[in-house]
Amino acid sequence: MKWKDLVCFIFFAIGIQVASAQERGQLTVTKDPQIDSLIAKRLALSKNVKSGSNISVSGFRVQVFSGLQRQDAYNEQAKFKVRYPAYSTYISYVQPNYRLRVGDFRTKLEAEKFMNELKKFYSSMFIFSEMIILR
Repeated sequence: MKWKDLVCFIFFAIGIQVASAQERGQLTVTKDPQIDSLIAKRLALSKNVKSGSNISVSGFRVQVFSGLQRQDAYNEQAKFKVRYPAYSTYISYVQPNYRLRVGDFRTKLEAEKFMNELKKFYSSMFIFSEMIILR
């Protein structure tokens, strides 16, 4: 019986201590001071987007051309701009190929939908994850 009484007394003492530590109607928030600076930076970035500044974020692009000749890449870019003037195009060179990637898609699903639309003009396309420009 002594063992059970001791356990009950310990739980009773802990319960009283926990109950007395709580105050009604007051909440104390403890946070890192850097949180406020991160919120301020986020607001500044948000204002930049509205004012027309470009911001880079992680996203997706569709590669529609890869070849050895620079002029071929520029020709494909010109053809693409005639068909889809609203989409941005980007030519890059990674030895030995020139690559034409198009679009600034936030999600892979958006890139896949656009890639399906491009199937009538391009036979070999790939989706790449890279930094895109928000406009």
